[in-house]
Amino acid sequence: MEDRISETAIEVRGLRKEYPIGDECVVALKKINLKIARGEICCIFGVSGSGKSTLLNQLAGMEKPTRGSVTVDGVDISKLSENNLAAFRQKHIGFVFQSYNLLPSLTAVENVALPLMFRGIEKKKRDAIARKMLKRVGLENRGDHFPSQMSGGQQQRAGIARALVTRPDIVFADEPTGNLDSKTTVEVMGMITGFARKYRQTIILVTHDPHMASYADRIVTLLDGEIISDEKKETFVKENK
Repeated sequence: MEDRISETAIEVRGLRKEYPIGDECVVALKKINLKIARGEICCIFGVSGSGKSTLLNQLAGMEKPTRGSVTVDGVDISKLSENNLAAFRQKHIGFVFQSYNLLPSLTAVENVALPLMFRGIEKKKRDAIARKMLKRVGLENRGDHFPSQMSGGQQQRAGIARALVTRPDIVFADEPTGNLDSKTTVEVMGMITGFARKYRQTIILVTHDPHMASYADRIVTLLDGEIISDEKKETFVKENK
């Protein structure tokens, strides 16, 4: 019998998401069935309006499905209360955002240490862990800088450090290089995939960019709220050159 907790990171069954708008109902996701393996780098790919951001929100437990279920690390998160869901995310999930989402009033060290604070780790220890993580992403000399004192690439590195400081099982990266130049994009994606390989983390990469998708092991393409293809990287890259 398959060990779902150890081998399957995320399982989606019959997922449907509807949004009522006035007297009408917009169907953002129609019937999604998807299984993502532990340690896999999976790209959710699609044009604007395809449903990829809605799917990310469902996988991360940010929204409840209209129908169907989302199971993460063996837990049906669609049935959790908001408090239990927040606690689950803190323990298992990290996020890397396009807009960095660093708190402007906090230094790089303080931003990276935030997830550790939520886990009850005392300040001296969490600051030491945060500085070590910043060093690993090449920001050892930027720990006491505020976001406004850092470049976009440096802010995204800090965002990666914050997302990975607790070594979460699953990391959601939503257009993580959308505001970066090509050289910094390569560096940032190298960091994300490098950490994933080392710690066998599952990465869910959401993008509309075929080049970004090429960093994934697998590309799941959405269109109009449905999965229209599910391919290994080699096939996808060849067809999208």
